[in-house]
Amino acid sequence: MIRTTHGSTRRLVAGLAAAAALALTLSACGGGGTSDDSTGAGETGGASASDATTLIAYTGQAGDYQINYNPFSPSNIGGRGTIYEPLFFFNKAQVQDPVPLLGTEYSWNDDGTVLSVTLREGVTWSDGEPFTAKDVAFTFDLIKNTAEINSSGFDATTEAVDDTHVTFTFTEPAFVRAPDVLTQYIVPEHLWKDISPTEDVVENPIGTGPYLLGDFKPQAFTLVANEDYWGGAPAVKAVRYLSLSGNQAGADALAAGTIDWQTGPVPNIDDVAGNYPGYDSLTANQNQVVLATCSNPDWGCTGVQTDPAVRQALYWALDRDQINNLAFQGTASEISPTFALVPSQESLISASITDPVAEAKADTAKAAEVLEAAGYTKGSDGIYEKDGQRVTVNIEVVTGWTDYITAIDTITAQAKAAGIEVTSTQSSWNEWTDKKQRGNFQLAIDSLWQGPAPDPYYVYQYFFTGGAKVGENSGNAFSRYDNAEVSDAIVGLQKLNFDDPARDALFTTIQDAIVEDMPYVPVMTGGTTSEWNVEKFTGWPTEDDMYAFPAVWSALDMTEILKHLEPTGE
Repeated sequence: MIRTTHGSTRRLVAGLAAAAALALTLSACGGGGTSDDSTGAGETGGASASDATTLIAYTGQAGDYQINYNPFSPSNIGGRGTIYEPLFFFNKAQVQDPVPLLGTEYSWNDDGTVLSVTLREGVTWSDGEPFTAKDVAFTFDLIKNTAEINSSGFDATTEAVDDTHVTFTFTEPAFVRAPDVLTQYIVPEHLWKDISPTEDVVENPIGTGPYLLGDFKPQAFTLVANEDYWGGAPAVKAVRYLSLSGNQAGADALAAGTIDWQTGPVPNIDDVAGNYPGYDSLTANQNQVVLATCSNPDWGCTGVQTDPAVRQALYWALDRDQINNLAFQGTASEISPTFALVPSQESLISASITDPVAEAKADTAKAAEVLEAAGYTKGSDGIYEKDGQRVTVNIEVVTGWTDYITAIDTITAQAKAAGIEVTSTQSSWNEWTDKKQRGNFQLAIDSLWQGPAPDPYYVYQYFFTGGAKVGENSGNAFSRYDNAEVSDAIVGLQKLNFDDPARDALFTTIQDAIVEDMPYVPVMTGGTTSEWNVEKFTGWPTEDDMYAFPAVWSALDMTEILKHLEPTGE
C-alpha cells in the first residue's frame, strides 16, 4: 500500500478548532463502542454495510481514529475534498482540463503576476451561511500569515474584488503556483476567524462539499450526503470509513465482501476480478517510495543517517527487484534519484545526472566504496563504523502496513550484506506522523506524492525546501533538508512558465544537489492499487478513463470518484 503522509493528497500541517455557535470542543473525542459486525461497519448515522447506497471504505487506518477534521493538519482523518472544497480539481492521473469546483474560471495577466479567479454563485456553507470571495481571501491570508501551515510558500496578496471575483497578486511571475493555489481547501471566515490553525482540532466541520460529518467513533466514522450541495446531492448517500488492524485485515474484509473500496495489497493482486468476485482493481504508478531521513544535524537531527555517505551507501545497497517482488507483488516501477517521475518526466532530468534511474540490483561494492571514502571501516561483525559509532539506522513504519513492513525486512537483509545494520520500529499512524513532523526519527518509510501538474517542481517545493528544527512541526519537508542553492533554484522555477528553457539550468542545480545529498533515499515508484466493488457501484475510473488518481486516501481524487459513482441497488 503506497501512501502519502497527507492522506493522501496533498499539503498538510497543523490543526483546527471550535466556534461556540457550533458547539465545537477542543478535546479529542474518546469513547464510543465498536460496531456489532466484524468490520466495524455497523449501523450508525443512518448507514450500514448492507445499505446499497453506503460505500464502506478502508484507507489503511490501523488503530483508533482520533477526531480531527482540520484540512491543514497532518493528522486529519478525513474531510478534504468531501467536506472542504478547493477552487478547482486538477487530475494528476491523466491530462485533462481542471474541473471547476468553487471556482469557474481563472486566468493570468501577461507577466504572470496576477491570477484572477471567478467564483461559483449561489454556494452556501453547510451551516447555511453564503460562500463569498471574502472566505477565499481569508483562507489565503490565514495561510500566508501562519508559517506552520504555509507548506507551499504562498506569499501573494489576495483581494476579494466582489462576492464572486478574487485576485492573487505576486511580486514576481508565478505561473507554476496556479495549481497549488487553485487546489487549496477553503474554510469559512465566519468560523475560522476565532480558530487557531496550528493548535485546535475541529469536531463538527463546516464546508461546501458534497458530504457532511454523520457520526464519529474511534473505530469508524461516517460522512453523509449533503442534500443541498451546489453540484447536486451525490448518489452515494453515505461513506463509512473503517479502522482495521492493517493490510491483512483489509484483504480479509475484501474477501468477505464487507468493504467496498480499499487501496493496498491483497493476495493475487494481479487478478482481483478473478479471485474476488464482484470486485475489480486499477493500478497507477505515481507516489515515490522513500526512506526519508532526518538529515540535518544543524537543525537537531542525530544519528549516522545525517552523513550523506551513509544515505548514499544505503541507496546502492538496495535490490529493488527483490523489494518489488517480495513487498509490492511486482506492482512498483523504477524511480529516479532526481525524483522526476519516470518515464513521464524523463525529459526534465538534467544531462548532468550520470545515473538517471536507480539500479534494479544492489551494488554492495559501490556502497562499500562510498563508506570507505568517507572514513568508515568494517568491524569484525561486518558492520561499518567510524569514530566508535556503528552504521546502525532505525526505520519507522506504521503497524499493520504489511507491504512496507515486508519492504523493511527485505532492506534489512540487503543492508547487512553491505555492512549497514537496519532496525525498525512499528507504531500507530498518529505516532509515526508525529515522529516525522517533530524530527524524532532516523529514517521513516513513506512516499513523496506528485503535485497537481506533471512537473517535478512540486515535489521539490513540497519536500526539499522549508522544514523546521527538531521538536518543531516540519510540514511536508520532514527530512529537514536545508540547501540555499536548491531553495533559490526552486524560487527561480516559480517565476517561469512551464515551457521556459531557462528552467533547465535550475533543474540541474536542484538535481545535482539532491542526488549528491540524498535526504530521501529512493526505493521505488509505488504501484498504487485500489480494489473496489463493481457489483455494488458503477462509474469507477478505468485504464481508458482515469479521471482521478485511484487511491482511497488521496482526498480530492476520492471525492471526484465518489461523485462519479452510481449505486446498482445490489
